[in-house]
Amino acid sequence: MNVKVKQLCGSSDAVVNALQLDSRKVKTGDCFVAVSGTLVDGHNFIEQCVSAGASVIVCEKLPVNINSNVTYVLVEESSRALGIMAANFYDNPSHKLKVVGVTGTNGKTSVATLLFRLFRELGHRVGLLSTVQNQIDEVVIPSTHTTPDAIGLNSLLAQMVQEGCQYCFMEASSHAIHQNRIAGLKFAGAAFTNITHDHLDYHKTFDNYIKAKKKFFDELNEDAFAISNADDRNGSVMLQNTKAKKYFYSLKTPSDFKAKIIDNNITGLQLDINGQELHVRLIGEFNAYNLLLVYAIANLLGAEKEEVLRIISALSPPAGRFEQVISLKGKIVGIVDYAHTPDALKNVIFTINAIRNGNEQFIAVVGCGGNRDAAKRPLMAMLASKFADKAIFTSDNPRTEDPNEILREMNEGVPAPERKKVITISDRKEAIKTACSLANANDIILIAGKGHEKYQEINGVKHDFDDKKILQETFEELEK
Repeated sequence: MNVKVKQLCGSSDAVVNALQLDSRKVKTGDCFVAVSGTLVDGHNFIEQCVSAGASVIVCEKLPVNINSNVTYVLVEESSRALGIMAANFYDNPSHKLKVVGVTGTNGKTSVATLLFRLFRELGHRVGLLSTVQNQIDEVVIPSTHTTPDAIGLNSLLAQMVQEGCQYCFMEASSHAIHQNRIAGLKFAGAAFTNITHDHLDYHKTFDNYIKAKKKFFDELNEDAFAISNADDRNGSVMLQNTKAKKYFYSLKTPSDFKAKIIDNNITGLQLDINGQELHVRLIGEFNAYNLLLVYAIANLLGAEKEEVLRIISALSPPAGRFEQVISLKGKIVGIVDYAHTPDALKNVIFTINAIRNGNEQFIAVVGCGGNRDAAKRPLMAMLASKFADKAIFTSDNPRTEDPNEILREMNEGVPAPERKKVITISDRKEAIKTACSLANANDIILIAGKGHEKYQEINGVKHDFDDKKILQETFEELEK
């Protein structure tokens, strides 16, 4: 794929050592791509990059001062040009792998991670690009974004090719799709999980959010497959304009891949998938959807059905996704989950209530992130206060916001009859400890919002913080 050039100023034979999106990294002989970001406009740093030795500048508007020793390439959309250039620079690694992208509000990490584990168990060398971590077969690479920038993404895919990987399973966030971070990639398949209220701080409207997700499917090739959730009211919308082969999966409506929940309890799910019955270690309806999608994608990639079902039955949940920590003496069940949207929180809370026997107490510890979609705060607070026996509101990642202001907005969503069930504790560690001290034998504690994260971001600083570790340590202290 080639970049459409509107205008070229300078030599067409310029040699490029590396592509750079970050002006601070530019060195002699590099190509700097000036992208107009949401916070910073790369065009403001063109002169700085020229002074640093850039040989080529790719931009949407030419600077006032043109350096005769530099080649300037004028394009319609720098972010899209960067995606195509990065793919070409790394010799189009996505053409040498079967890359499958998963998009949706919830379930992306679980589906991508479970697919990674499944295909490794099937004997393949596999790559993973996810919120939790990036992985090239056995080598783990820390993750900073759900989807890396175009340069980092193609670099990782190239490393996967070099290491002999045959497949790559990756999350495709709405931000990444909208910002063209995946432009230039060839996908063997794309999957849609669901879409609910999230990221409206970035997309502004729900319609824009839907369009960002849909764009992923609109740009697929005819030889790819596109699979969508038939039970989601926007599931068919996603595939309206795709050229890819269309498939649907569901629990409730007719589809190509169908599952039925036979039983759902603390030990896992008993499922019927396309007429085959199996027991899995994951819990809840949302995981039934995730596992059905994993099964469907494996089928579409040609894996043997019986072997896929055998491996799926032994899979455990990804880190921070309905991850259980049980106290040794009191048998208190702690559940750590990444749920940070109203729909994800609702799924987890309803799952817990569905597997309760009715005698135990359910305590929910919930926070909302700062500098993110504030409209979620009262909704999440309402869910926790209404459907748990006790709700403790606390800090998530306040970032640069005042934690107490976030908590005030959360409390506005609490219905009057439920206010007596709510405790507000700004310090997250204290909130977790309080939940544990209030719990009795066999009670259930949900710690929601951060899941796999090992930090808490306060005023731009990331402090060490691990919900699971704090929960384990608190259980041990209480049982001494």
